Amino acid sequence: MPTARVCVPTARACMPTTQACMPAAWVVLIAAAWGVSPQASAAPIPESITVFASASLTEAVTELAGRHRQQTGHALRLSFASASTLARQIENGAAADIFLSADEEWMRYLDERGLVARDTWVRPIGNRLVMIAPADRAARIELRNHILDEDFDLAATLGDGRLAVGDPAHVPAGRYAQQALKHVGLWAAAEPRLARAENVRAALALVERGEAPLGIVYATDARAASNVRVVYVFPVESHAPIRYSFAAIKGRDAAATRAVLAFLTSAAAMRTYAALGFETR
Repeated sequence: MPTARVCVPTARACMPTTQACMPAAWVVLIAAAWGVSPQASAAPIPESITVFASASLTEAVTELAGRHRQQTGHALRLSFASASTLARQIENGAAADIFLSADEEWMRYLDERGLVARDTWVRPIGNRLVMIAPADRAARIELRNHILDEDFDLAATLGDGRLAVGDPAHVPAGRYAQQALKHVGLWAAAEPRLARAENVRAALALVERGEAPLGIVYATDARAASNVRVVYVFPVESHAPIRYSFAAIKGRDAAATRAVLAFLTSAAAMRTYAALGFETR
């Protein structure tokens, strides 16, 4: 039942969206569904919590949102893009309640501006960085001793194509890719051949469609695609740790919002992330 607000002037609660009244006991049940204590049930219950999430979390968060709706009857409002895009939207006043960032930097960006709710910032999951190719071309890519280093002929492998990555100027996956390419001695050769995508899923799409012969994405992105193959897994020491940061937004961290954040970081949620290839703690 949609509820714009719950008012409890006496022992009965009125639901303005339907102009119908219900016993106060129902208010307790609604509050419990959101994980809110009955004592807090006089506070407004939002129609929906808005979650801004990095593009690489699309499958995981969509699945969890569906489960949340089944369990509580409340739909989560989801928005997926690069962490940088979402962080700047939040900075400019976008109505996000929860931010799920693919790295710590963009969460820190908001925290430094006083936009992260106190005691809500957690780092529950991680990822790996991989190089991918279209499935029908992956077998042609030769790595000496299965190692990617400065001897790899990137120019010949790319031909007339480009290396698809999230734009290193602002996309977390792109920054990790830049670090990894520098580590293996290929950044100088790769930089002028980059196809700089707006987020990691856009980079994945370029390879999926065969528009780029190589790409660098997260392991979970490659796993979610049916027509790409992983040709190399970058060593963890080749780039900064890939740690996702989750937090509620300051001023929007009511009990219901914190309950949703707890749901997205629960033991059950961790099993969902792990099943989709994320590293969990």
